[in-house]
Amino acid sequence: MRVLIIEDEKPASEILIKLLHRYDSNISIEDTLESVEKSVEWIKNPLNSVDLIFMDIHLSDGLSFEIFNKVQVNIPVIFTTAYNEYAIQAFKVNSIDYLLKPINYDDLFHSLEKLESLRQNLSSASQRIKLEELNEALLQYRKTYKERFMVKLGERIKSVTTDQSVLFYAEGRTAFLLTEKGNRYIIDYKLEELEEMLDPAKFFRISRSFIVNINKIQEVLVHSNSRLKIKLEQDFDREIIVSRDKVQAFKSWFSG
Repeated sequence: MRVLIIEDEKPASEILIKLLHRYDSNISIEDTLESVEKSVEWIKNPLNSVDLIFMDIHLSDGLSFEIFNKVQVNIPVIFTTAYNEYAIQAFKVNSIDYLLKPINYDDLFHSLEKLESLRQNLSSASQRIKLEELNEALLQYRKTYKERFMVKLGERIKSVTTDQSVLFYAEGRTAFLLTEKGNRYIIDYKLEELEEMLDPAKFFRISRSFIVNINKIQEVLVHSNSRLKIKLEQDFDREIIVSRDKVQAFKSWFSG
């Protein structure tokens, strides 16, 4: 297997190389790069080719996510970082895994085994992984969603499970969680982020402002212009209308 390492800290690169050769002494390290600029140039070069990229998030000239904005990356990526707040953003690109530094052998082993499992289960006759197939396989492989949120009550912190959540909604730039007891809490996420975190079998974003829990919907009413209005089990002081462009998708989701 041919590997590209994008990492701006030499000691971290050296440790990663040792761990990779411990996993498989035949792994070839094609290059090590320390910046967004050099990485973009390398990936753009048609003469360069690898099977896997290990990519640190904080590079010498910016975040590695900038690479994906400048060049198409059709190679599986394992992110490595000392920070855990980028996990959701990492999985929006073709990432196999997200390893926190300092990387240990067990975590690396499981990531590479995951990649190998995905390779073996792909139906393509080609030896190279197709990005579309990989992403589809990853979606099947990863089925973990956020189960609880930490909210503040004055100086106290409380945990609210997603099953207790009736509705997520936005007012301006602030997002709120409405519970089955009618409590409202500010949460530190945007609705776009919540869409990625919540189980799509239970939660649906019906408009720019609302994400509803299917188990907390009391009834769905036909509204004007063929739109739909949702009535929740919990009283709420705003109309909850399914956007016109979401109606068909909502009906399909609501019917199972």
